[in-house]
Amino acid sequence: MSDLLTWALKSQTPTTPKAEWARVNADGHLVLPPEVVAQLGLRPGAEVRLETLQNGLRLHRPVTHLAKVYIEPTIDCNLDCVTCFRHGWDEPLGRMSDETFAAILAGLRELDPLPTIYFGGIGEPLFHKRTVEWIAAAKALGARVEMITNGTLLTERRGQQLMEAGLDLLWVSIDGASPESYADVRLGAELPRVLENLSRFRKLRKGGHFAKPEIGVAFVAMKRNIADLPKVLKLSRELGARHFNVSNVLPVTEDLQQEMLYTGALRDLTYLPAREVPRLSLPKMDFNALTRDALIQAFQSGFSVNYAGHSWGGANDVCNYIESGTMSIAWNGDVSPCWPLMHTHQSYLHAKPRLNKSHVIGNVRDRSVSALWLDPGYVAYRQKVQSFGFAPCTFCGGCDLSESNEEDCYANAFPACGGCLWSQGVIQCP
Repeated sequence: MSDLLTWALKSQTPTTPKAEWARVNADGHLVLPPEVVAQLGLRPGAEVRLETLQNGLRLHRPVTHLAKVYIEPTIDCNLDCVTCFRHGWDEPLGRMSDETFAAILAGLRELDPLPTIYFGGIGEPLFHKRTVEWIAAAKALGARVEMITNGTLLTERRGQQLMEAGLDLLWVSIDGASPESYADVRLGAELPRVLENLSRFRKLRKGGHFAKPEIGVAFVAMKRNIADLPKVLKLSRELGARHFNVSNVLPVTEDLQQEMLYTGALRDLTYLPAREVPRLSLPKMDFNALTRDALIQAFQSGFSVNYAGHSWGGANDVCNYIESGTMSIAWNGDVSPCWPLMHTHQSYLHAKPRLNKSHVIGNVRDRSVSALWLDPGYVAYRQKVQSFGFAPCTFCGGCDLSESNEEDCYANAFPACGGCLWSQGVIQCP
């Protein structure tokens, strides 16, 4: 545990965070500092959802503030991973055209402030020959730019090109610490080659302690590889990673249900109003052989656990795509609210197939990014998801309506998000 804490501390910029202060004016209105107003996109007239906490107040980002755009260059890939969405659908492969990206770029150019641009989706971004050029074009606008890769195509030449393009953060998927466990998930790949590519990439960077691009590692946790997590963390430290993202697996095939690490977590979800859930406050303490069992049982007690002043389990019914102000653009230019709604696919929930149909707002070749983002129907959908009045399908799953996202037993029409594992903090994307 001490190694992980040391890595986390070293990963932070060695500066003291600046305290931000709001004030109450003579009219009794809360006035926020300009930096916070800019960060949250609080323009005149914007509506902000408030959430009262035990000792504070949470301001949610306005649903009109676009903060991050996911761009999917291709759904094609050089690997055939057991965890891939493509095992749960029957869609033709496709790659983004120059015309489609030009439409995206023109739309981004109209935005102020610029959102973060993230190149990634279902396929491998570096499997598209234009991705590096497009990163440079997005960076030329002044945006922060990120990309995710499986690392197998990260040659020295490609790494140098990404640096010259101005990439800010490179995410690399590493799902095992040994060649055997890695190949057990990412079929067709070789861990030594990925690590060699990433090690070389790290050395090519300029900037000393704060070199760019920063490196992040993404890990999909399953029964077959969870024992490798500490070793992958160690590898990440050695490779200079400053960011680490762990997600559970989405079972897109029947066999993957056996790899789930959250069966009990779904069963333990409570849908009582927050004020009715009993609260447990725990202090910091050593997590070792003496305390482990007691703490685990406390965390799984059905209480709302507060650990050293912070919520341990996070919130249920919270869509991080909506909360983070994101938009997802598929390879063909179709705009969706999130990755899970970009492509129609099947997964498994409560040992039953669940069909998740895509939800498309429009296409960037027909309307600008801004026009799509502010589409009244899309804004209303984001407001609805932020209040999350959907049926608790992840907890219940007892009726036929839970077998798709077309409607639910609360009379919500498509897309009904009550069966979304992302909104329960079970699955998360970088």
